[in-house]
Amino acid sequence: MLLHLSDLHFGTHKENCITAIQKFCRENKVEAVVVSGDLTQRARFKEFFHCKLFLESLNLPYLVVPGNHDIPLYHVWRRMFSPFVRYQNFFGKPEEVLETQNFYIIGVNSIHRRHHTKGRLSKEQINDIAQKIEQAPKNKIKLVVIHQPFYASADAKHDMKDCPTLAKTALQIWGQHGLFGLLHGHLHQNAVYDLNKIYDLALDAPVYDIHAGTSTSYRLHDQEPNSFNVLFADKKISHFEFNEDLQEFEQKEIFFG
Repeated sequence: MLLHLSDLHFGTHKENCITAIQKFCRENKVEAVVVSGDLTQRARFKEFFHCKLFLESLNLPYLVVPGNHDIPLYHVWRRMFSPFVRYQNFFGKPEEVLETQNFYIIGVNSIHRRHHTKGRLSKEQINDIAQKIEQAPKNKIKLVVIHQPFYASADAKHDMKDCPTLAKTALQIWGQHGLFGLLHGHLHQNAVYDLNKIYDLALDAPVYDIHAGTSTSYRLHDQEPNSFNVLFADKKISHFEFNEDLQEFEQKEIFFG
């Protein structure tokens, strides 16, 4: 079982959601936790500090990637010349790999100092990720964690304008190497899409775009509740929403990959 959190936005976080996630991890056999960006609200030291404390409190392996909120917005000098210094002080390199019993997870940094919300991929990143997927154990589910989604429906807040550059090129190459899916945040909306069909890639198997809502922030979009995803070893994807009355996350939808 893999727990997919996103858009924690420490600095605007809800303590009851933090407590509920800690409880979920204590009561379930979670292999690891991934967070698909926006760990903080304004990339402040204390926000990264509290995020680190939270993730360490889960007592589980975890992998995080930066989101557009995790580099300075108003401090122009730091944004231009050292955008990831605070992120790296707490979480190390913005592109790491995590391997568990059932999953092989690759973190990708799609954030660029010159872009406010749009994702960015380079040819070098695409080729590097392709090599990692190719070298991954054949029996494990291969996933990429990247903040911006590769597809957004017409009613999404940011539509397609924030999807990373070279997205289709990346999908065509990664899909040929056996990528199962991409884990995203950014839109604060949960969804699952088959990118093989959307991009007409003609791959032998689907590549899923797996969106998570905000797991802990009060910055909710379109009145969607706080939520997270769970991926299982049988490739089932389950969506959980926070129940304010019960003060816990409840399973709401199941998608079979």
